[in-house]
Amino acid sequence: MTVTFLGTGTSQGVPIICCDCVVCKSTNPKDNRLRSSILIESEISKVVIDSGPDFRQQLLRRNLKSLDAVVFTHEHKDHIAGLDEVKAFNYFNNMRMPVYATERVQNALKREFAYIFSDDKYPGIPEIDLYTITDEPIKIKDITLLPIDVVHFKMPVKAYRINNFTYITDANYISDSEKEKIKGSEIIVLNALRREPHLSHFNFNEAINLMEELKPKKAYFTHISHQLGLHNDVSKELPNFIELAYDGLQIEI
Repeated sequence: MTVTFLGTGTSQGVPIICCDCVVCKSTNPKDNRLRSSILIESEISKVVIDSGPDFRQQLLRRNLKSLDAVVFTHEHKDHIAGLDEVKAFNYFNNMRMPVYATERVQNALKREFAYIFSDDKYPGIPEIDLYTITDEPIKIKDITLLPIDVVHFKMPVKAYRINNFTYITDANYISDSEKEKIKGSEIIVLNALRREPHLSHFNFNEAINLMEELKPKKAYFTHISHQLGLHNDVSKELPNFIELAYDGLQIEI
């Protein structure tokens, strides 16, 4: 099974107009980060976790021809704004798109994409089937995702464990009971926003400390802002078992 990082960045701390900082001017493609999302692929299945504003660009550069489901972590715009793009799969794959979300996130989707869920169906809108995420495992063909509860300041967010791989984005607190669901993961992906403390995200040192506590064989940091610094410079500061993820990185799980 393969995980591809479709995006490893964040809207937080990223200027709309270039601020002329060293990250903006970097020629290293690893410093060019779209909003955070991953693609999980088995021999028969393709599942995306989160579809942010860059979703169309991510699909095009990955040349993705089919998709079996979209799974959401939470309702912030940088994770849901690209949902409309699933209509391409409706058309080319002749399928309705299964979308997995908690009731809270479903309510946000219905507000943000009212035209999708309207009783008056306009021709060409995305065709979506909503499935409710609880604490039970989610099975999508041969891919099983175990939901894990993490906290993004006061907002509940779902992390996911797939076999020995755990994906955590937009969090700054994980309870001891939920950590038990993560322990034993050989690979953990965790948000590490910047160096300074943040209200709702793990910062660089907090993320390192958490990985040293959970002790995966390998860890990757994602949801990285410009404020953290250049990929190559930051990488030199990390323990040997931790790396910065970058857009397009593929790992086997």
